[in-house]
Amino acid sequence: MVHFGERGLHQLPELPSNAKLVRKKRCKYTSSMVYLSRIYTKTGDKGETALGDGTRVPKDHPRVAAFGSVDELNSVLGLLLAHEGELPEAELLRSLQNELFDVGADLCAPLPPKGEADPRLRIQASQAERLEEAIDRLNASLQPLTSFVLPGGSLGAAWCHLARTVCRRAERDVVALSHTEPVNPQVIIYLNRLSDLLFVLARVLNGNGSLDVLWVPGKTAESKSEPGALATGKKRKATRR
Repeated sequence: MVHFGERGLHQLPELPSNAKLVRKKRCKYTSSMVYLSRIYTKTGDKGETALGDGTRVPKDHPRVAAFGSVDELNSVLGLLLAHEGELPEAELLRSLQNELFDVGADLCAPLPPKGEADPRLRIQASQAERLEEAIDRLNASLQPLTSFVLPGGSLGAAWCHLARTVCRRAERDVVALSHTEPVNPQVIIYLNRLSDLLFVLARVLNGNGSLDVLWVPGKTAESKSEPGALATGKKRKATRR
């Protein structure tokens, strides 16, 4: 038997076709929102899944793609924490993982018609504001950039950059969804700020920017004054003819 409160996230089992996700009687959201006693239900074997309101949709539905990307982002943050252990801002990262479940809970439940009460868990403006405060705090110790940063440097920074790019994709998926169905605009704002935070955090994990590798525009471009590898390759090819 599978019982849910309000979360129907991508990683959780398929809901039975007649299932409904309802709010607990208490106003406060708690871990009792989710109860799992079986992991497989076979209700998704025909390529459909249930949203947070019980509606069944194809698994390639834009809404499923959106909260699936959020789930993927959360997994990358888990890898970052697992590889690096107690790295700087570990508690911040763990809080982000929890908030990404809030994002998934929001996305999995379509907004009600205008004028109707919405008892479901939704991302709030205060959550994006918390990210902005973290960005300002971390960025204060970093030197201004004179070029774009190449993803990499330390292992932690590399994982952060991967998380940033997945976050950007999740944001694009939610924007794409918003063209066909109403979505909570705070979700888009939150994901936009989160990608910025992950960029800044990558610099922090790169020795506060000291290990950053900067983009050098045209570094390997062919030049008459300084022949590079590309020019040498051309010369060898001409010789073989």
